[in-house]
Amino acid sequence: MRASSPRLMEAGSRIQVRAMGLSFVFAALLLAVKFAAFALTHSHAVLSDALESIVNVLGSGFALYSVWLAGQPADASHPYGHGKAEAFSAGFEGGLIVLAGCAILWGAVPSLWAPAPLENIDLGLLLIVGAGGVNLALGYLLIRIGRRTGSMALEADGHHVLSDSVTTGGVLVGLGIVRITGWVWIDGLVAIVVGLHLLRVGVGLVQRAVANLMDRADPVVLASIARALRYVRRPGLIEAHHLRSWRTGSLHHVDFHLTVPRYWELEEAHGVEHEIADVVRLLFQDHADVIIHLDPCVPDCCSYCDYEPCPVRAAPFAGPHEWDEIHLVQAAAYQRGE
Repeated sequence: MRASSPRLMEAGSRIQVRAMGLSFVFAALLLAVKFAAFALTHSHAVLSDALESIVNVLGSGFALYSVWLAGQPADASHPYGHGKAEAFSAGFEGGLIVLAGCAILWGAVPSLWAPAPLENIDLGLLLIVGAGGVNLALGYLLIRIGRRTGSMALEADGHHVLSDSVTTGGVLVGLGIVRITGWVWIDGLVAIVVGLHLLRVGVGLVQRAVANLMDRADPVVLASIARALRYVRRPGLIEAHHLRSWRTGSLHHVDFHLTVPRYWELEEAHGVEHEIADVVRLLFQDHADVIIHLDPCVPDCCSYCDYEPCPVRAAPFAGPHEWDEIHLVQAAAYQRGE
């Protein structure tokens, strides 16, 4: 059975596109502000912050396109939708962050031994403070909307923007120390710290993107589905197994096998299928595609089936099997030889 809500999906997609468009506009404006600050101060730390803003603009532009593409409905060529575009976007942005970190380290390390004098520090500090405040607010907003709508690209961009505000904070501290002490080499040291921070953030985003593209199982999601299935479990629902879940953008795909009495009428079995699929779908706020494969029971199921009266029982009931995420992802008990 398939279950999803196209209307909710379309509304969420519009919100994501608007938020991503806002991110792109602010990224371009802040890029100009930071390069203006660099032109005034000639600071390696400020330059490192400005280089990250170039990544922000490129990443936000690619993410804007990917969020729009991910919101397009499934078609004959992409029957599971276009949601994987968001994972490509997150990986692309993570790769850009890694490159920016490497570029910053390349330029900053030599400055420790040959620091250049800084100029117009006060005005540069003022510009950087304004840029950092905007980035902080924008980053939290993007992460919040990304989590609410299930957008990996939006959340990744939010984390990047937030890391940019952390970078800006480090630059402010560095410039402040230089202004007070006159230790110009601090500027290069701050830039190195910024570069290492970007490497960590970028590698993390790439790892998450690869995990999504490879449909890596999420233990938290599987545990949530297991709780939902335990909630609806009752006599006649003998065993659930082969549970799988993966994401394409904000849409969760869930499928599993459900063993029911083999003498049930098709209408009764179909009604149970609908009921369970609705519960799982609501778990993801209607952003889910649920497929349930109904399996008829076999004599080996009798020992853990408590459905009565049963006209085909071959063994007394001994106790039910656990419906937790560990057992649900396995094969059926009778296939395991239990």
